[in-house]
Amino acid sequence: MTDDHVRALRARVREFMVDLVEPAEPTLHGGGAAAEALMADLQRQARDAGLWAIGHPKHLGGGGLPFLDYVHVNEVQGRSEYGQVALGTFTLQDSLMLDRYASQEWRSAYLEPIVRAEFWPSFAMTEPGVAGSDPTLLQTSAVVDGDSWVINGRKWFTTGAQRARYTTVMVRTETDAPVHESFSLIIVPTSDPGYRIVRDTAVLGLVEDHCEVVYDDVRVPLTNSLGPRGAGFRIAQERLGPGRIFHAMRWLGQAQRAFDLMCERLNARSAHGSSLAAKQLMQQHVFDSFTEIQSARLMTLAAARRMDAGDQARVEIGALKVAGARTLHNVVDRALQVYGAEGLTDDTPLSRMYRTARFARFYDGADEVHVESVAKRLLRRYASGDRWEFGDH
Repeated sequence: MTDDHVRALRARVREFMVDLVEPAEPTLHGGGAAAEALMADLQRQARDAGLWAIGHPKHLGGGGLPFLDYVHVNEVQGRSEYGQVALGTFTLQDSLMLDRYASQEWRSAYLEPIVRAEFWPSFAMTEPGVAGSDPTLLQTSAVVDGDSWVINGRKWFTTGAQRARYTTVMVRTETDAPVHESFSLIIVPTSDPGYRIVRDTAVLGLVEDHCEVVYDDVRVPLTNSLGPRGAGFRIAQERLGPGRIFHAMRWLGQAQRAFDLMCERLNARSAHGSSLAAKQLMQQHVFDSFTEIQSARLMTLAAARRMDAGDQARVEIGALKVAGARTLHNVVDRALQVYGAEGLTDDTPLSRMYRTARFARFYDGADEVHVESVAKRLLRRYASGDRWEFGDH
């Protein structure tokens, strides 16, 4: 059950999204000065409405909403790709990481300003030419030279790099440690002369600040490390676990929006002598979409509850990541089918949502990696003589 105060907050966020953010999308898609001015105005209105950074801890200047409550709110915030930025929650994972692991110097320089959205953070892990599904193959390295790290390598899909004040980079720092203890996270100011953006990589035709970046003898102080040497994988997993739940809830928000559009279209459009809503094949689209959204939603909320209770919930999180991406894809695909040719144009949000849905199957690990990981964990349990008791999870 969702508490009354969370339902009320969800309703306020949904109203903000439907009345203000979604109508602004055509201008925001266009980029440039007009988009920046409009986004700044949306952020001002979010602050005035008491909806700014509601998931951030209070000691960082946020709303202090508990994790489980924020998961519910994050769903309606996800109705638009611009929801996170408009409501100031796009920095949550980075601010929590800095709060826990950064030196006092970087906490002072970056932490509260990114919560206020004075500038963007960015995170760099994936590399071109290296299988992203196996991060142990990452080649970007950092070596100690006096009191500095010297970083060399190349990263891509560094989201927000063109606007970011800094990038947290996953680099290989250890040569004689176990592979999962061989990498560290290091803060790199984007103003460093060795930090060079090569291109903004188009994703399914959309150019949205997914940058390829070269690190050419980048030199930063040893104090730019996040946590101890060799802890990069562990810290990244702490970042990715709740992040996958947030992703899945936002995908459900978009799936809900596509479902709304589909049902409204079915009731409004007629063909071949009757309403589309009266046709059984169209009713099948509604039924399948409803059951998939409901199933993925309950799966995601169950995983969030386990994580909130202190469980890593790796089986549940791996499963929901795949289920959430598939659900978004399937629902948007059906909505496109209902809309016909119009759905393929930019006259509806479905075209961009469809591209987002396809990309979702790569976010935070390809679906195939999560499928394999979940199956292996379940099978190991049975091999040990135990079993998976669904009622206990």
